[in-house]
Amino acid sequence: MFRAKLSVPAWIALSAAALLATGCSSTKEDKTASWSPNRIYSEAKEESSSGAYDKAVPLYEKLEGRAAGTPLAQQAQLEKAYAQYKGGEKASAIATIDRFMKLHPASPALDYALYLKGVINFNDDLGMFAFLTRQDLSERDQKAAKESFESFRDLVTRFPDSRYAPDARQRMNYIVNSLAQYEVHVARYYYTRGAYLAAINRAQIALADYREVPALEEALYIMVKSYEALGMKDLRDDAQRVLTTNYPQSTYLANGFKGNNDPWWKVW
Repeated sequence: MFRAKLSVPAWIALSAAALLATGCSSTKEDKTASWSPNRIYSEAKEESSSGAYDKAVPLYEKLEGRAAGTPLAQQAQLEKAYAQYKGGEKASAIATIDRFMKLHPASPALDYALYLKGVINFNDDLGMFAFLTRQDLSERDQKAAKESFESFRDLVTRFPDSRYAPDARQRMNYIVNSLAQYEVHVARYYYTRGAYLAAINRAQIALADYREVPALEEALYIMVKSYEALGMKDLRDDAQRVLTTNYPQSTYLANGFKGNNDPWWKVW
């Protein structure tokens, strides 16, 4: 039986045609093509409410296009950002919020956008309830915490009467404590390794940048012990005088670094 031999170009052409045919046959029909914007929104909300954020996000994206220029499109953007955040796509969520704020600087939902951006960064670095597990948040990188603080500060400054402002203020307080504790954590690290000058410098940063936060008690104690280790008695006495004046019942003076085992957030 005669069998024709196909040349290499012919094989390539047939393979390409087969792939093209396969692609065409597997193209999914857009089930939302005939849906109204309200129905798309309803379906997206249902998917999001059930935790199917990966299904909710593309529906919100379709709604952005279908309802472009309407308040519903703005709502879709914000809810898409929330779905991305809950689905673990935090970078995409931040990008969506930034785009929203750029496109709609006068939106009545701008306070929520700032709040959501702050919460995303807050949870990314701090963990909303991580302090309940006694996790040492000060040991983490503080970039997200600082960005979170900036979003909350922008919110409470521009929208002091916003429904989200009270919670934002509490989170700001928490972040400030964490940032101060971070500096003290680094100072303690240097002290335990005998780098006393570095420990003093880091403790001084905490004292200069923060006010009325629990971490300052330990910062002063680190300075006392570091000056003592360096044989700088006058500076040690000065630091100890400041410590005893501000913290007359200091547990550090009584028991050293083991004097305060409670997490710092308990006094916040």
